[in-house]
Amino acid sequence: MQHPNRDIESLGLTKQRQCVLRVIRDSEKHLTANEVFEEARSALPGISFASVYNSLRYLLTEGLIGEIRLGLDAHRYDANVSRHDHAVCNVCGTIVDLKLALPTHVFERANELTNFEAESIELTIRGRCPGCAK
Repeated sequence: MQHPNRDIESLGLTKQRQCVLRVIRDSEKHLTANEVFEEARSALPGISFASVYNSLRYLLTEGLIGEIRLGLDAHRYDANVSRHDHAVCNVCGTIVDLKLALPTHVFERANELTNFEAESIELTIRGRCPGCAK
């Protein structure tokens, strides 16, 4: 899902950042930094991994992309920046967006149970995708 009403050229981004954002927006998957780099290098052969990584950090900070953390070292990038959840296949690693409405009391209860000041809640459902369930 593209960021509403914001085409890439109107954002005033460097060509490297435009390229990285285009790769993420054009993908139907949730890409790793390495996958973004491979796709970006196809479109912009001189781009370095450092430029891709720095572009990802910038685009994330600016709210132009989302980040999915599936563990301490597993980060994937998402064009959908609205609040949503995910289903992850334990066999093949497929990630699917999932839109669930969470009741507002979930934040209060999470705060009570953890003593954290919850800023966001993301639900991750783990199981087998339809292809792997066969």
